[in-house]
Amino acid sequence: MTQYIIRRILYAFPLLMGVNILTFVLFFVVNSPDDMARMQLGQKHVTEKAVENWKQQRGYDLPLLWNSKAEGEEKLTETIFYQKSVGLFLFRFGISDSGRNIAADIQQRMWPSLAVALPTLIVGLLVNISFALMMVLFRNSYLEHAGVVLCVILMSVSSLFYIIGGQFLIGKLLRLVPISGYDGGLSALKFLILPVLIGVFSGIGSGVRWYRTLFLEEVEKDYVRTARAKGLTETRTLFRHVLKNAMIPILTGVVVVLPLLFMGSLIMESFFSIPGLGSYTIDAINSQDFAIVRAMVFLGSVLYVIGLLLTDISYTLVDPRVRLS
Repeated sequence: MTQYIIRRILYAFPLLMGVNILTFVLFFVVNSPDDMARMQLGQKHVTEKAVENWKQQRGYDLPLLWNSKAEGEEKLTETIFYQKSVGLFLFRFGISDSGRNIAADIQQRMWPSLAVALPTLIVGLLVNISFALMMVLFRNSYLEHAGVVLCVILMSVSSLFYIIGGQFLIGKLLRLVPISGYDGGLSALKFLILPVLIGVFSGIGSGVRWYRTLFLEEVEKDYVRTARAKGLTETRTLFRHVLKNAMIPILTGVVVVLPLLFMGSLIMESFFSIPGLGSYTIDAINSQDFAIVRAMVFLGSVLYVIGLLLTDISYTLVDPRVRLS
């Protein structure tokens, strides 16, 4: 197990480096350092001296990938890419182009993101699995057919419709909860109810269909027929055997998502004015703050790699027959 984990971590380094290079190239294909300086300075008529001063203060006066004027290893080290990217592997995110401490911003904004994403994941998982088991329990009946049709309808509607419709119906007409905003401590609960409900409801269609497919595959296997032959009821068979044996694909979807919960939801946080990492990333893209965009893309890649590793490890906990090598 230890050797497997070490090998997977070593495999992650070239992947993260590739993501870093691709993000860097794509960003600077769209924006030059001069464009970034003019946007950050926020003036219509910015002097060249002001642009050069801004670039020099933030290290954007160096060549992008290769410094032909330098000597030796400085041809690589005295570049924007090296100066801005190597520190990421030590989780030194540095200062944003607007002058903010990125690491401090991440530590502060990760909690609102988790406050929305974690309840949405847990409640959504329980709701989706429960409805899927109910549809399998009443399979080949009108109830199952109606459930499938409803799931297709729900998953065919854009998530934006659920957000706008939920804000209008629950927030504006019924006035049960605030439409948007956020507050610290227990006061945040009233702001979290609506985005969590919408997040759960918008995922029911695709989630229930996926879990239903998993459970239908399991109920046709020999061990289920054996359980029925021993006199177990259909309900006990589903919950004691089918659900247990379907845990590996369920874990695949859940464990991979767990680390990414820190990153927040770009759309949800923007619409509900939640100061999480999702809205943080959107604001950085709008202001063309390369330092924040680079840090968030790198952090998302690291968390995704961790999620895949946790998924592999969780297989061995659910099924003892699985061996990692």
